[in-house]
Parts: sequence; structure tokens; C-alpha cells
Amino acid sequence: MKLTGNNLPGYKVYEYLLVLHPHEELWNRIVKVKEEFAAKYKSDHARWGKPHITLVNFLQHGMMQARIINHLKTIAMGFPPIKIELKDYGSFPSHTIYINITSKIPVQNLVKQVRTETQRLMKLNDDNKPHFILEPHLTIARKLQPWQYEQGWLEYSHRHFTGRFIASDMLLLRRPLDEKKYEIIQCFEFENMPVSTKQGELFG
Repeated sequence: MKLTGNNLPGYKVYEYLLVLHPHEELWNRIVKVKEEFAAKYKSDHARWGKPHITLVNFLQHGMMQARIINHLKTIAMGFPPIKIELKDYGSFPSHTIYINITSKIPVQNLVKQVRTETQRLMKLNDDNKPHFILEPHLTIARKLQPWQYEQGWLEYSHRHFTGRFIASDMLLLRRPLDEKKYEIIQCFEFENMPVSTKQGELFG
């Protein structure tokens, strides 16, 4: 499908990711796992992808960004920090190997709230709807070829990993469609404020 008007200012289409990210020490440990996998199974995707938990992935025009940011800011204000527990490995046959998240429910609640409040703003058109991740996971390698997946999963299904972190914010990342690298657009702190306070701040 051709995305028309992609060169006009404001109409340029970006790919966005809304993510939770581990703290530095855990981030470094996961990078090591990804690099090891990349070297052993020749997977560039394992090498490029930074450690994060994707909440939603969508395409949208740049001119919609400010409105989306305002909605996400409001959601984050009322949401408490999330305790994330990581344990061992899982897979989506036959293309992705990831670290399991055992504390799924608070992440799913956040995704559902984002979906309820921003789905309309994140929809580019009927062919490009936002993809809300209701099965939270932390990807090690994706877009694997069958041999990479089979051999990799044979090994990683028996390997162990444990980690935990408190997600105190979520990040909005974006990249132009013709580039691989994402940039951080905004950080949204989870402030766990009562709704009335939020409304007072928004409308006061």
C-alpha cells in the first residue's frame, strides 16, 4: 500500500513504539543475551533491537503527535509504577524468542487503558491500525528464519533468566519509515495521581 503525502511536512508518516524499559544494569544483561544470540545464530534483529517491552506499535502522521502525547501524559499521571518480573524464555513459533514476563496483569491493564483512550488517535487508516500488545514480553530476537528459530529455541527453552525492575515511566519512540533507528520523543512518568487532581491540572 502506498502511503500518500509522505513528503509533505506534518503528513510525514512515522512508526511509533510506546515502551517500558529496564534499568541500566538489567538492560546491559539483556543486551549481552541478545548479542550472544546474534553471534551464534547470525540474527541481525537480535543485535539491533534495544531491550524494552512494547505496549503499542503504530504508524501515524507527525502532525498527530502532540495530541497523542497529551493523552499519554494524562494516562501516565493516573497510573502507578509497575513492578516487572522476568523469568526464563518463551517463543512465538516460528519467528520470535523472548524473555517471559510473569507479572503480566498490570502491563495488560496499562495497554488496555492506552487502547481505550488513544486508539482513535493512533489509527492512520483502515489498513494501518495500532497494534496493542496484550501478551507482554521482552524480545531477544524476532523475524527469525526457520533454522534460527528451531536451533535457537532448542537451546533457549532450557536456559534460565531472572530479573526484575520497577517501570516508573513509559517512553514514546519514533522512527521515519526509511530508517532503522528510533529516537525518544517523550518520557511519561507514572505519578499515580487521583483522577480529580489530573483533571484539575489539565483544565486549571
